[in-house]
Amino acid sequence: MADGLTVPFALAAGLSGAVGSSGVIVTAGLAEIAAGSLAMGLGGYLAARTDQEHYDSEHRRELSETRDRPELERHEVAEILRSFGLSGEALGQVVKAIASDRDRWVDFMMRFELGLERPDPRRAPVSAITIGSAYLVGGVIPLLPYMLSPAIHPALLISVAVTLAALLLFGGVKGLLTGVPPVTAGLQTAAIGALAAAAAYGVAKLVGPA
Repeated sequence: MADGLTVPFALAAGLSGAVGSSGVIVTAGLAEIAAGSLAMGLGGYLAARTDQEHYDSEHRRELSETRDRPELERHEVAEILRSFGLSGEALGQVVKAIASDRDRWVDFMMRFELGLERPDPRRAPVSAITIGSAYLVGGVIPLLPYMLSPAIHPALLISVAVTLAALLLFGGVKGLLTGVPPVTAGLQTAAIGALAAAAAYGVAKLVGPA
């Protein structure tokens, strides 16, 4: 969502300093949103698929090691359990119980040796849809003023106000969810968007047509 707000916002601001038609800005903005939402969605899908493939690869390796090197794997189980404070007869009993079931043994190694949790098989498509949709929704916000007004300068001012407000709100909500003070998170998110838009506008004014 933050990227969807920031990138089309910066693009629209930059074009506002170089072109004389709101239609051009809207067309370019919509093209960027389409490309960006697809790229971000597919990126999220591939990242989730990579996590699944990595988990599957490590799971196969652990299956092989518990089959081919059981004593070494039991020793590794014991070392992990010692780090939790187990020792003596209790340690031996727990190691024996874990190693008595191959699936439980492998799951234990995946979680406590490698720090890997089994990924949700639905994560990849859900991630793609969520990220792509969030980028799309965020990207439309800074373009709305250009869609509604043929005059570029007033549309730019409204776009700045609306987008910064959206970035402040989004940053604040993100702060609440991540434990960061909402005001700080909101100001940081809005500052990034403002800097990106100012840079794009400045460059367009500097190198664009007179």
